[in-house]
Amino acid sequence: MIAVIDYGMGNLRSVRRGIEKAGGNPVVTSDPDEIDAAAGVVLPGVGAFGRCMENLERYGLVEVVKKVATNGKPFLGICLGLQILFEESEEFGPVKGLGILPGKVVRFPQNDELTVPHMGWNRIRKNSDRSMLRGIDDGEWFYFVHSYYIVSDRDDDVATTTDYGVNFVSSVEYGNLYACQFHPEKSSNAGLRILENFTGLVKESAG
Repeated sequence: MIAVIDYGMGNLRSVRRGIEKAGGNPVVTSDPDEIDAAAGVVLPGVGAFGRCMENLERYGLVEVVKKVATNGKPFLGICLGLQILFEESEEFGPVKGLGILPGKVVRFPQNDELTVPHMGWNRIRKNSDRSMLRGIDDGEWFYFVHSYYIVSDRDDDVATTTDYGVNFVSSVEYGNLYACQFHPEKSSNAGLRILENFTGLVKESAG
């Protein structure tokens, strides 16, 4: 079973459908025990960083998210579910994040030629052939919607980068933790391949 964490924010329905299409068995849940017992965990998210952290606190999910993201269990963070893994965000802040990965979240600089939020299709550049990127070509297109981006303090965590006025971190991988700024559930065949790689990792880990 793959737990899709429900904390009142995120594209839960589309994420669940994407995982089902990829061959997984998702359950949308806000139960810490169910999340802890799952073979794999997905943390989606859309909205403001501070509200996300408030909701995780209110739902009593902070500790279980930290646990499942660091104990080697396959973990997938999507969009805001990537950003809150880091130490802090400057969005209406600074606001402290979960601090699982070193780095911070900053706003795209003002640019007369580029609009903020960064919305639509853009290319990723692979730093290496990580497990979640099997079958994904360098330069593949994914779908983005965000006004803030990651500045990682640990280069080895960076799986892909993307250019939008700045060269920003578009996904990270650390052990069995993978998190992406783009939305795989909205990214056609390439996004489905990411979800297939994740569900395959969950099945391998579960034996």
